[in-house]
Amino acid sequence: QVQFVESGGGLVQPGGSLRLSCEASTSGDVIGVMGWYRQRPGKLREFVAGISLSGSSTNYGSSVKGRFTISKNNAKTTVYLQMISLRSEDTAVYFCYASKDWGESKFWGQGAQVTVSS
Repeated sequence: QVQFVESGGGLVQPGGSLRLSCEASTSGDVIGVMGWYRQRPGKLREFVAGISLSGSSTNYGSSVKGRFTISKNNAKTTVYLQMISLRSEDTAVYFCYASKDWGESKFWGQGAQVTVSS
């Protein structure tokens, strides 16, 4: 089982920035990859970004590439999502996840609301 502490959501104007953070703790499950998905109103959950905790590989969804940056603090099993140039279509609940490896089953955080609106 994996427990998450997520923070950083909120309301921001278009063109603004926000940073999400997610710290994971586990009592036995191995965590090799962490990142975020998001779910926009009326849409399916979509991949946003992921990062390998053992190396430096990252992946991004096509809609956020170039605007969002994922980073990590291995000492705390914590990942960060820096979001810039935010658009109204970035409004969503952002779910932190952890998995053993890319493509494997995921543990999910409770989600953080990000609202981009003037």
